[in-house]
Amino acid sequence: MFYEPKDGHGLPHNPFNAIISPRPIAWVSTRSASGTDNIAPYSFFNAVAYVPPQLMFASQGLKAGLNTSKDTLANIRETGVFCVNIVEFAMRDAMNRSSETLESDVDEFDFARIDKAECTTIDCPRAADVPASLECKLTEIMPLVGGKNFVVFGEVTGVHMRDDCLVDGRFDVTAFKPLARLGYQDYAVIEEVFTLTRPDER
Repeated sequence: MFYEPKDGHGLPHNPFNAIISPRPIAWVSTRSASGTDNIAPYSFFNAVAYVPPQLMFASQGLKAGLNTSKDTLANIRETGVFCVNIVEFAMRDAMNRSSETLESDVDEFDFARIDKAECTTIDCPRAADVPASLECKLTEIMPLVGGKNFVVFGEVTGVHMRDDCLVDGRFDVTAFKPLARLGYQDYAVIEEVFTLTRPDER
């Protein structure tokens, strides 16, 4: 099968997200300028640089039913900071609850019953019990084709890691089983890993 996106795919569901998978999930926490805390998942997310450590996530479309940007993007524009929390399998239901569209003055931490803590290097909340949290200062918001699509880039200024996820000096993903986003309404969980040594590192 071949299709050009401009002409449509002719399938019951869009295959694009299923083709580019699995994808890590950025559970992004922010605080508005007026002090309301927010947390929401984004599955277009990845690291982009080592030194200094930098990452990105993308926000698509407008807030459901409203002609405004999503709260996460609005908060980052106001404050210039955000925190990316790593989602483990055990927190899948809380993560899913936090994706619900709510009024801007609703605290998703409270709504989804997620324990919060304060970040160290930025004025922002983080999820208290996740395997890791990456405190970020905004470096750039880049508009994408489509008019309602944006990529947010941030420099990591602080890293929290849960002690039980450190095994023999390494951050061990099998200790907490990270959740990954697939296509449609599907997810995956990482339970085992294998190692490949690059030829020039032997």
